[in-house]
Amino acid sequence: MNLLVQTESEDGGFHAPSIWEFFPEVFLFEGTPFAINRVMLVRFVAVIALILVFWLGTRKMKVVPGRFQSLVEMGLDVVRVNIGEDLLGKKDAKRFLPILTTIFFMVLFMNLTGIIPFLNLAGTAVIGVPLVLAVISYVTFIYAGIKKSPGKFFKNSLFPAGVPWPVYIIVTPIEFISTFIIRPVTLTLRLLMNMIVGHLLLVLFFSATQFFLFTLSGWWSVLSAGSFAFGFAFTLFEILVAVLQAYVFTLLTAVYIQLAVAEEH
Repeated sequence: MNLLVQTESEDGGFHAPSIWEFFPEVFLFEGTPFAINRVMLVRFVAVIALILVFWLGTRKMKVVPGRFQSLVEMGLDVVRVNIGEDLLGKKDAKRFLPILTTIFFMVLFMNLTGIIPFLNLAGTAVIGVPLVLAVISYVTFIYAGIKKSPGKFFKNSLFPAGVPWPVYIIVTPIEFISTFIIRPVTLTLRLLMNMIVGHLLLVLFFSATQFFLFTLSGWWSVLSAGSFAFGFAFTLFEILVAVLQAYVFTLLTAVYIQLAVAEEH
């Protein structure tokens, strides 16, 4: 399993990372619907880690929590209070909290695999997971709107109140595209592109370090210190991006739900 791209091509030159990094070879169950490559393995590891963390953090709940339980509860409160209750109110937040919490921690753990040694690839850096989560978000806010106003949700979404009838010729197509097409597309692409770019940058810096240090050697080794420093700095930045993207994805899902259950619907 190649964790970094090759830094040396056949002619001895530097081989930069490419988009093919995200399409690794299958190494288990090839030719079957259960084929597993590096991306799938990373996703399995992220889900197992997520289940393990919450199992360990909640199996022996105490009134006075220990450090690990406090950390888990803090993460849960970020979703419950800072996202759910602040945007939806306590009643609606309670209804949609399970799906918001699942989205947040699933995105977070799969993002963080991008900086874990021997994994080095975010589970969200291939379109499958971002697309599935965007579809779930899409279905959820439509369900919330229909549940709130069964006969008016689509009408109020496509024909906003207070707009003169002739203007609907322009407004309605715009509302349809922005509400029912752009939302899932932007959710998918925002998460996907951030994880792709982050991975390519980290691979570029660390493979350049390896190239300067072991292939060119000599005075070129001095440059390896610089590329390693940039790689380390971007690793810290990637942790921030991983958390931020999980927060933004969940926040936007809550915003879409809030818009769907607004009183005018």
